Amino acid sequence: MEVSILVFLAGGLFLGWSLGANDAANVFGTAVGTRMVRFGIAAAVCSIFVILGAVISGAGAAHTLGKLGAVNTVAGAGMAAFSAALTVYWMTKLGVSVSTSQAIVGAIIGWNLFTGSPTDTGSLIKILATWVACPLLAGIIGVLLFKITGKAVTWARLHIFRLDAYTRVGLILVGALGAYSLGANNIANVMGVFVQSNPFTTYGGGELFRFTAIQQLFLLGALAIAVGVFTYSKRVMMTVGSVLFPMSPLAAWVVVVAHSIVLLLFSSQNLENLLASNGLPTIPLVPVSSSQAVVGAVIGIGLLKGGRGIRWRVLGGIASGWITTPIIAGVICFVSLFFLQNVFNQRVFQEHAYVISAPVMEKLSSEGVATDSLSALQDRRFERWSALREALQTLDPPQPAFEKTIRAYAMIEPLTVARSTLNRLSDTSFSLAQRFALRTMTGEHFLHRWRFEADLAARSAAWRTLPASPENKLFNRQLKDQREEAYLLFQD
Repeated sequence: MEVSILVFLAGGLFLGWSLGANDAANVFGTAVGTRMVRFGIAAAVCSIFVILGAVISGAGAAHTLGKLGAVNTVAGAGMAAFSAALTVYWMTKLGVSVSTSQAIVGAIIGWNLFTGSPTDTGSLIKILATWVACPLLAGIIGVLLFKITGKAVTWARLHIFRLDAYTRVGLILVGALGAYSLGANNIANVMGVFVQSNPFTTYGGGELFRFTAIQQLFLLGALAIAVGVFTYSKRVMMTVGSVLFPMSPLAAWVVVVAHSIVLLLFSSQNLENLLASNGLPTIPLVPVSSSQAVVGAVIGIGLLKGGRGIRWRVLGGIASGWITTPIIAGVICFVSLFFLQNVFNQRVFQEHAYVISAPVMEKLSSEGVATDSLSALQDRRFERWSALREALQTLDPPQPAFEKTIRAYAMIEPLTVARSTLNRLSDTSFSLAQRFALRTMTGEHFLHRWRFEADLAARSAAWRTLPASPENKLFNRQLKDQREEAYLLFQD
């Protein structure tokens, strides 16, 4: 691996360290703040389970973040991660529990603005909606759990010392669950920007053992989170655990459970599969703010108790951090990319060329795009999207509603199904039927990615998307991941 790649990966490691330093408070802050669990024990348990969550279940929430902006160079991804990390570190130093999710979203939008790349509004709206839903949902779950747990404790009539012992063990157990959910959901914030430019390759052979490139990337980020937990998280733990609202140990336990449930809801592929298989609406897999989940649960319990103990000034400071975090991260990323590109001569964006060829015209027509006005641009090559977009705006009539579709199909993404690459198919997630279809394409070259995918679908049903329905959602998403893997495998 080149030294430059390691340098830019350091931006992601810095963000992982910052997340561990800040967001460990969301898992064990209430336990440490109420003096029920020692910081050393909390840090050890948190580190182990955050690594397990990231490696085992971390892939689910990375998809939506990747759609927000396709950061397609290691240098650009490193700077976006570094900008988010710097913002989180500064807030952490002030003792404010901020949202790493908001920091990386702001940094990605800053990258989009600098490179002229479009921000996927659908993904952005979905993410923004979770910023509202997350604390509300955590608050509701926290209130319900607090009432149920309180009645259960009263019914059990446990001696105070036995209750104290059970609570300590319970805080450690739910802390482990919370750390797992934190790793599963928030590793996308740390390493999600590197997925498009992942420098690792899949390791292992056959079906028995495979350590995928994404798992290696997530393991590296999780280790950085663990270092952050041990070295710099204690101060923020005390802020969340005792400053915002003084809580009993039982309330602290409820807060962590509510936080864990919310994060798992937004990161569990198994839950999504279960809902989809029963024809039920699925929960979007989005990296949500663990900080917002904890604060929502704490405020919910505080309001249940009358709200008199809530320190509204502290809450106002935390809320202001949520608002300013994405803005600060976006500005830092934009300015830093300028220096990285113009002073240090680093490529922060892999620009694609575009051509509206006859096959592209035919495909656009099948997608409902009026191609009559596009004939003036047929077979012209545009070296960047901004040039093609400017040409599209001169058409009569212009077609702004179809710009996204035209961009997707006109983009040149060359790939060749090379024999040497086909020999490594045993280390992939493809089925036997999918591998056979790929082998029948040996030596073929494709100018557009969509033509490669269409050819695969024509050769084998194993590569065909099923009709859209809740039952088919899981299969179609897995197929989309396999197509992405195939493209990355054969791209020129």
